[in-house]
Amino acid sequence: MKWTIALTLALVAWTSTVSAQPVRWTRYTIPQTGTAVDFPSSIFTEEAGWPDGYGQRFRTPDRRADLTIQAAPNVANDSPAVFLAKKHPPSRIQYKRVTPRFFAVSSYKGEKVFYDRCNFSGRLVHCVLINYPAEEEHAWDDVVTRISLSLSGK
Repeated sequence: MKWTIALTLALVAWTSTVSAQPVRWTRYTIPQTGTAVDFPSSIFTEEAGWPDGYGQRFRTPDRRADLTIQAAPNVANDSPAVFLAKKHPPSRIQYKRVTPRFFAVSSYKGEKVFYDRCNFSGRLVHCVLINYPAEEEHAWDDVVTRISLSLSGK
């Protein structure tokens, strides 16, 4: 019970702090691939290593959420549908959109929501992968939407 109260108070404090301060957005570009995306640099303030291929991982200071901006070769020249199928996504995906140029999927993984979007251009796949607390899902909606819609690549 004490843990639940502490978590609730921490969430309220974090949400109040985020909503009280404007979010600062930064355009991140992977020089080697031209992958570019707007991301909230005032939320994801810490670098957290490198993904496969090219890019950067970021996380919140409390490590509750993380963002990966990534580009990788599409060696087999797979369509978005085939590429996604090869990743073996969970069978209980909550949101899935697949077009000839991109895919976007989202669902729950334990206590987190994951959102993955990959755009396809030439022989490259340009992706953003976001994980954040499920209990804050609605608070993240606008952030995830802006990140997703800003993703581009050459």
